[in-house]
Amino acid sequence: MKNILIVVSLLILVSSCSSKPEKVLPKGPEETKNDEIQKEYVVTDSISKTRPGWIEDSELWARSKGFDIKSYRYFSFETEPKVSRSIACNLAKANARADIASEISTFIDKQLGSSEEGSAGIDENNPNVQALRQFVENTLAEKIQALIHGASVKKSYWEKRKYKEDLGAKRDFTAYTCGVLIRMSSKRLKKAIDEAANHVVKQVDDPETKENVKKALANISENFVKAKSGQL
Repeated sequence: MKNILIVVSLLILVSSCSSKPEKVLPKGPEETKNDEIQKEYVVTDSISKTRPGWIEDSELWARSKGFDIKSYRYFSFETEPKVSRSIACNLAKANARADIASEISTFIDKQLGSSEEGSAGIDENNPNVQALRQFVENTLAEKIQALIHGASVKKSYWEKRKYKEDLGAKRDFTAYTCGVLIRMSSKRLKKAIDEAANHVVKQVDDPETKENVKKALANISENFVKAKSGQL
């Protein structure tokens, strides 16, 4: 009888433990759709029914599609509203390479700036450094554009938009925007970035400053690729 009571007690204990409610983890913030964002325009026509993802993030889009992102790098560029579709798309194709050059130039400038802030290696009050930053900001992008070879347009997308004053636009008007997806060989891109860094180093005459600039721009092409893929 005593053994039976012990067994029953154990069964009751096990049952009470197993019946405890599971711990519910707190929920994170819910995602919202971009459709809720108020736009100043209504899309009345376009080349396709959906806006392609490569316009917003070309690298992420290429990776999601399983493209070879080691051999090639992807860039995208979209124009401001223009009066006609042909003007918008011609400008997109013409300015895409300039946009890549500007992106590289901006990254180099940030590398120099972060080096100034992170160590005493580059002194922002040094006249040599001030002249160098002016060169990077005003001239480097143009030089990089001449170094970009083999960048080709792989896709394009245009929209016809009707901007409306009652939606927040300054006035009612109709305009076109055009975006392009650019593919460039990773090897050629690396070469262009490294040559751009050499342009920067050559602008410095002072040996000590030149050495510090070299250190700041070491592995610049690898860091650029990492930054584009979100690793930096």
